[in-house]
Amino acid sequence: MRVVLAEDLALLRDGLVRLLTAHGCDVVAAVEDAPALEAALTDPTIDVAVVDVRLPPGFTDEGLRAAIAARARRPGLPVMVLSQYVEHLYARELLASGEGAIGYLLKERVADPAEFVDAVRRVAAGGTVLDPEVVAAIMARRRASPLSRLTARERETLGLMAEGRSNAAVAAALVVSEKAVAKHISSIFTKLDLPVGADDHRRVRAVLAWLREDG
Repeated sequence: MRVVLAEDLALLRDGLVRLLTAHGCDVVAAVEDAPALEAALTDPTIDVAVVDVRLPPGFTDEGLRAAIAARARRPGLPVMVLSQYVEHLYARELLASGEGAIGYLLKERVADPAEFVDAVRRVAAGGTVLDPEVVAAIMARRRASPLSRLTARERETLGLMAEGRSNAAVAAALVVSEKAVAKHISSIFTKLDLPVGADDHRRVRAVLAWLREDG
């Protein structure tokens, strides 16, 4: 897996390079600012980009904007955002295409290095992995939408799906059977007007259908 990494803090950048390399990833570029990230993202052979939101020179939202621009040039380019902040507007814009291959994790909540690398791999494979705090922040800014059709338990289920959890993991978190989870997910697909298709693809579309709504 060929990775582009953007992180302005040298110690953290070096640590992430070592972590990814130790798990079999090929870090083809490890950059510290937005111009270098923009240049690295033009490489058509990269499999995933891991980017911080705020990079030099402005320390505002340069990383996210570079990722959005790269996905405009190369639709579906896998991007894992690793940040201290939830940037609502750009997070929603990043999710807006509905193509998946998006992750957004908060640095302070990444406690297990192996789980982080697994999350990067899931994003590179086309999945969606979102920090629960990111999900909560985006949901808090939503207006009425098809999401309003869901029951409280279906909302809980969809939130756990957004974190990239399997049916078994959702069942464990909700303390219900996998059969019950499957029933909730089927109901979610119906209420969000998602056509019949491959379950994995519908899961991604279900998550993105409500995360990309305007707040």
